[in-house]
Amino acid sequence: MDAPSVRHAKYDALIARCKGLDPVRTAVVHPCDAASLESAVEAGAAGIILPILVGPEAKIRRIAQENNIDISALSIVPAPYSHAAATRAVDMVRAGEAAALMRGSLHTDELMAAVVCRSAGIRTVRRVSHVFIMDVPTYPKLLFITDAAVNIAPTLEEKVDIVANAIELAQALGVERPKVAILSAVETVSAKIPSTIDAAALCKMAERGQIKGGILDGPLAFDNAISREAAQAKGIISPVAGDADILLVPDMEAGNMLAKELTFLANADAAGIVLGARVPIILTSRADSVRARMASCAVAAIYAHARSVLASGLPAE
Repeated sequence: MDAPSVRHAKYDALIARCKGLDPVRTAVVHPCDAASLESAVEAGAAGIILPILVGPEAKIRRIAQENNIDISALSIVPAPYSHAAATRAVDMVRAGEAAALMRGSLHTDELMAAVVCRSAGIRTVRRVSHVFIMDVPTYPKLLFITDAAVNIAPTLEEKVDIVANAIELAQALGVERPKVAILSAVETVSAKIPSTIDAAALCKMAERGQIKGGILDGPLAFDNAISREAAQAKGIISPVAGDADILLVPDMEAGNMLAKELTFLANADAAGIVLGARVPIILTSRADSVRARMASCAVAAIYAHARSVLASGLPAE
């Protein structure tokens, strides 16, 4: 594997890229704790997003006052409780009043229920999925892990969309042809391990043009996906092995554990967004560092601008 990168350099580069972009109008859903409110204010002060606070106004102002958070320059769209805030924020997206969503102190499931509502949500033909964008000190580039937060046990068809979402995100962040490692416990196809069957099918689908924009290989164990030495020791000849950009995990449990292991054992930072809806959805955690929260906003802003450029038919700058 290549030499380790300078810690935080990859996130700092993402945040710096936003300096040349207009801030993205972002509906911040139910920011009713200090961490979520401060995250929105910090990203707004950095010019990454233009936060619009959606939730119970009196409670938001009280939290801001108690924690010395200045929200005097921000708009508040009143909503009496968390479910109403999620519905109102989604309505804002549908009306073109917001180009991104940001989770506040409500649970992810509550926000996503409003997003995927068949009658009034912001679904697209693509399945909604989550991507962690990891800044791992011992890995030379950003590492995308999907899906670790939304799809519990995705089917083959759902994995097609999960991969497509991650490829599109990586391209928006400057990875021209992302390398996708489809993870399992082994490197060979076995009928006894369903994830290896899915991996083989996904690779063939990519060969036939059903999945575009990336280079897929799998099944690969984690070590072979990120270490050239491990791949060589196993005799694996692959453009992806040892140099993966995207790790497609077999299920949410594996992805969640992998991301948290990298965070707490390898000192990695984990930014996260949800894709597949009309706009990117920023998911931050109270355990996130300030830099990780800012990076999540930066990723969403860069992605939103890239999508806007594609929709307009104009070339990117």
